[in-house]
Amino acid sequence: MGDVKTEIMDAAERRMQQGGFGGFSFREIGADVGIKSSSVHYHFPTKEDLAAAVVRRWAEYTSELVDKELEKDPNPIRVWTKAFRGTAFSKARMCPCTVLGAASQDLPEPVAKEVKGFFKMCQSKLIAEGLSPSKAAEVLSTITGALVVANALRDTAEYDRATSDLLRQHAASLADRHGRRGPAKKRLAKAPARD
Repeated sequence: MGDVKTEIMDAAERRMQQGGFGGFSFREIGADVGIKSSSVHYHFPTKEDLAAAVVRRWAEYTSELVDKELEKDPNPIRVWTKAFRGTAFSKARMCPCTVLGAASQDLPEPVAKEVKGFFKMCQSKLIAEGLSPSKAAEVLSTITGALVVANALRDTAEYDRATSDLLRQHAASLADRHGRRGPAKKRLAKAPARD
C-alpha cells in the first residue's frame, strides 16, 4: 500500500470510529489527508470499497495482535479483553467494526460482509482457544458492549467495570480446573484411644 492510500484508510478509520459508515464523505477524507476527493476515488472507487478495506485491515490487525498476545498469555479472555481495552483507551475509543456492527443490517453488502467476517474471526479464535461457542459469544458481546457503554458515557473506566466480572469468573474457573484448592483431603476418623 502506498502512503497516500494508507493515509486515506487511516482518515476513514478515524471517521468511522466516530460516526460509522455515514460518518464520512470522500470530500472530508480528502480534506483530512490534504488531497482532492478525486484522489480518494482513484484509490477507492466507492465509499463501500473504502469502508470494506478499513474493516478488513482492522480485522487483520486485531487477529495478528491477539495471536501475538496469546503467545505471551494463554488466557484468551484476558487477551481479548485487553485488546479491546486498548481501543477503549485510545483517542478514538471505538472499534470501527463494533460501530458498524450495530448498523450492519443497513450497510452495503461488501461492508456488511467484512463486518460479519470480523466478528466470525473473533468467535472462531475464541473457540479455537477452548471456549464453547456460547462462551465465545458471551465474551465477544461483553467486550464489544463494554466499548459501547464506555463510549456513550464518555468514561473509559466503564470498560473495566463492565468486563471485571468476566475476567474474575474466568480466572476462578481456570484456577478450579488447575487445582488452586489442591486435591480434596479425606478426613481420617479419629482412632479410638488405646488403653
